[in-house]
Amino acid sequence: MNLNLNALKDSPRLLIEARLKPVQGTRFQPTGFPEIGAAEYEGPDGERMLLVESAQSMANRLEAPGVIWNEDASDLLTPVQGLPYIKSLDRSRNEITNSILEAHRCNSPYIVNSDRFKEISGEIGYDKDQAFYPRKQLAPFLLKYDTNALIHGVFLEKVGGVVRLPRLLSGFIEAEQVKVATSGGVKLDRVKPEKGGEGKTAKEGYGNIPYTKDEYVSSNLIAYFNLDLAQLRGYGFDNQVNDLLVALSLFKIRRFLKAGLRLRTACDLDVDSIAVTRPDGFELPELDALEAALPELIRTAREQGVFAEPPVTEVTYRK
Repeated sequence: MNLNLNALKDSPRLLIEARLKPVQGTRFQPTGFPEIGAAEYEGPDGERMLLVESAQSMANRLEAPGVIWNEDASDLLTPVQGLPYIKSLDRSRNEITNSILEAHRCNSPYIVNSDRFKEISGEIGYDKDQAFYPRKQLAPFLLKYDTNALIHGVFLEKVGGVVRLPRLLSGFIEAEQVKVATSGGVKLDRVKPEKGGEGKTAKEGYGNIPYTKDEYVSSNLIAYFNLDLAQLRGYGFDNQVNDLLVALSLFKIRRFLKAGLRLRTACDLDVDSIAVTRPDGFELPELDALEAALPELIRTAREQGVFAEPPVTEVTYRK
């Protein structure tokens, strides 16, 4: 099935907004950061804003089980099978992890510290005494060995300090005009409810421990997605590969909005509406259209020889 991506031909960006709402009730729990907690800030007009999900977290969620990965089969979902990735095994040939699930993708220590990493990464052609061109040298390498890392960016610090590419696809979730919904609870100890009873302390987990909890409400909860089409075209791939990478990015967005919006126990969201804000005239393909088109796009790329053969590259982790 062919996708109509003509409206993206001359656009530098594809921008998508999805308005969200809690599945039940009005409250939601944002991501928290060490030492600062929830990321509240003042908007340009003085309104109270909240970062619900960061760009780093969204990149991981777009590769999470249920979005692109089938955890039961330990493989990619059926529509995207055949995409290349790197699998790390132990010496007994048991799978440890892979570049899809690792936060640092193919820069994971379980891949970098493997028997084949030096051999594979040598294809990048990095030379510390010469200029390095990421789009010319690193992009084809990622397309071959880990296409998802090409979409979400990577920094191969073990190869060289300049061997990196920024994300093609980025996203985040913001809430506008937020208000705090404060509640609380008690951790109950049915055996030793008194704090410090018999010399035991709350720090050790003993005693009834009351606590407070801050959640938030907002009338505008929005997920933003940005696909950098200018950066993609700068890699010099042919149109069929570009279409594959665009379709794969849109598939990830659609799958995330369908299956990945339970961000935390107290942050279960649903989609209210989806809109393309740039370019004008582009209609976001439905998920079933993307699922139908991707296998042919993947097959074509594989026949062109731009993927590793076999697509799953196995390496053995050396502790």
